[in-house]
Amino acid sequence: MDQIRNVSEQTEDVLEKMSRPLKPCIPWVARALLVSTFIEDSVRILAQWQNQLYFLQAYRGFPWGVSHVFLLMNVLTMSVCSALAISRRYTEAAVGGLFAVIVLQGFAYGLIFDLTFFLRNLSVVGGLLMLVAESLLARRRSVFAGLPSMSDEDRSKYVLLGGRILLVLLFTSFVFSGSLTAGRIVVIVVGGLSCMMVAVGFKAKWSAIVLVAILSVFNLMVNNWWTIDFNPTHRDFVKYDFFQTLSIVGGFLLLVNVGPGSFSVDEKKKNF
Repeated sequence: MDQIRNVSEQTEDVLEKMSRPLKPCIPWVARALLVSTFIEDSVRILAQWQNQLYFLQAYRGFPWGVSHVFLLMNVLTMSVCSALAISRRYTEAAVGGLFAVIVLQGFAYGLIFDLTFFLRNLSVVGGLLMLVAESLLARRRSVFAGLPSMSDEDRSKYVLLGGRILLVLLFTSFVFSGSLTAGRIVVIVVGGLSCMMVAVGFKAKWSAIVLVAILSVFNLMVNNWWTIDFNPTHRDFVKYDFFQTLSIVGGFLLLVNVGPGSFSVDEKKKNF
């Protein structure tokens, strides 16, 4: 066991040195990926404005005018809050606005009780919580020249715990969808172990990197919406899944950047 632990620590040290030049870029890339699904959604609403209005009025019972206001408010909220999130300004308010969009769209489009939609959006919410945690930790470090703010410190560890648990729910929807093949079983086993390690906070950063790699490959191979020309509706659904997965990848990258927090095995090990 000692030899395995030594090899693991040496490997982590080597990977840490190799990834050091990329560290300044990770937060910006992570935040951009996290809000990518909201940016894509706002662009899609504008590009398909008449179709969106028709669906809400004909199939969801929205009165004329209310549907216009609903779509316009969605576009404005997603655009403004995404810009605020990327620029790290008023982060908690931005996350609140994006969370409201997730909930309202779920009810408005009748998808709130769809299991896959529900799990995917919980994972996106987990990514948003990681964004809040990053903001709290940055604020804590900046208060009084580095003196911690106890309220921010207490909040950040709970937010990080919730964010870690919600992020891995996407993998649950992956397990229950599609047919089982040899490759899929390998991905489920490796990804499932990585999810459990992220949830409990054991080797959380490296487990998150594994999940980033798995989800990125899966996204490019399965959600390749750019190859679908024959069915515009199916193309839109696959495109939606693609950008949602990108957002969850952004959440995992934020976990790599900020760490698992106080409620984790990694943090507890430091005290022994």
